Amino acid sequence: MQDKYIDETKQGEAFAISEKPANSKKLFLESYGCQMNFSDSEIVASILNEQGYNTTLKPEEADLILLNTCSIREKAEQTVRMRLSQFKNLKKERPNLTVGVLGCMAERLKTKFLEEEQLVDLVVGPDAYRDLPNLLKETDDGRDAINVILSKEETYADINPVRLGGNGVTAFVTITRGCDNMCTFCVVPFTRGRERSRDPHSIIEECKGLWNSGYKEITLLGQNVDSYLWYGGGAKKDFKNATEMQKLTAISFAKLLEMVAVAVPEMRIRFSTSNPHDMTTDVFKVMAEHANICKYIHLPVQSGSNTMLEKMNRQHTREEYLSLINKAKELIPDISFSQDMIIGFCGEKEEDHQLTLSLMREVEYDYGYMFAYSERPGTPAHKKMEDDIPSDVKQRRLAEVIALQGELSRKRMEGYVGRSHEILIEGTSRKNENQWKGRNSQNAVCVFDKQEGQKLGDMVSVFVYGNTQGTLLGTQANSAVV
Repeated sequence: MQDKYIDETKQGEAFAISEKPANSKKLFLESYGCQMNFSDSEIVASILNEQGYNTTLKPEEADLILLNTCSIREKAEQTVRMRLSQFKNLKKERPNLTVGVLGCMAERLKTKFLEEEQLVDLVVGPDAYRDLPNLLKETDDGRDAINVILSKEETYADINPVRLGGNGVTAFVTITRGCDNMCTFCVVPFTRGRERSRDPHSIIEECKGLWNSGYKEITLLGQNVDSYLWYGGGAKKDFKNATEMQKLTAISFAKLLEMVAVAVPEMRIRFSTSNPHDMTTDVFKVMAEHANICKYIHLPVQSGSNTMLEKMNRQHTREEYLSLINKAKELIPDISFSQDMIIGFCGEKEEDHQLTLSLMREVEYDYGYMFAYSERPGTPAHKKMEDDIPSDVKQRRLAEVIALQGELSRKRMEGYVGRSHEILIEGTSRKNENQWKGRNSQNAVCVFDKQEGQKLGDMVSVFVYGNTQGTLLGTQANSAVV
């Protein structure tokens, strides 16, 4: 992740799961976009596993092809359209094949997929996955099927996700769905609906279950995890008024984080994504108090200019953001940060761009995700603002931001050299099969030689002797597992 500064909307990734012997149908499931989409795909696989589907990595042998899609950038949608065109050709050879679109792109385009483009048989929004069995019955009867109804309640808390194609070491645990922050550039509130928090007890049980199944690290996941809020007797919607809610103890994100850390004390814990508007110092204090919570926060800022932040409706200022960063560094001296940055937003002037560069230098991010702004239909920016920054200016500014982040990343990596780190073995290095790869608490990737007796999921002490821009180079003093 740290080696390249590329679009976070990943290329499609297909997964396989252990087959259920009684199942006779095959599902090809491909996911695009953010971590939430990949987590949702595990929910979909679980639901369909109970409906007779095992997954396959070969679309040509599938009875059902589903693409879990992303709408956050135009490039992501273009990639999905190209993929669907390929499956349309496959469907000509196999008329009984069902092709469907899930997720944010399904929610945004709705019936257009069925009526105008005729690329799919099935369109399902992110809050309608429970309806898949009914929708598939409709397609079996030769009818197109669609459900893109957004929910104020659905969290899928009672569904045990099928862990798809992972390493058996790290897993995602969704704690919130949707988003109430109406950033003017963002399509998420329109494709994923209002924000909902999941019952903390179901979260704790899922975390314990993962530990008992051999997982060693979890990431608490949501569009905005910091705004997690659960009242003692239920969710916000369950109470008639504010006074009634105040009678009960509210569980904030900081409290939930502490509960998880105590419930699975040997499990490594991360969380993503955070919003500066909702982040509190209580979260930093919990991170400092519990050794099993990793010392890393992905804290998107989007711009270093207050003018741009106001236009983006980010609900925080540059000064407030830097205050959070400084407080975190005070409480957790070895903490690391990563960022999201949008370059060339509507009306961005050169001085706004320079303020972004200066903020990056002040924070010294470990790495980041940086993009040139592109309009997303339906967002407030698309409706009310002019995308007036020329493409060549966007690309020049983006190149400057990427270059600076490269310098900062190398500097941050150099800061980890010359000392030992606890590294969780997550897999074999892509470049050398004789080396392991893993991450330290600060989320920096480290590669080091394998030693006899070690396996995935072991926590080992690694002395870092060198680095590249995005990778630490380490060696082990011995093969003892920590």
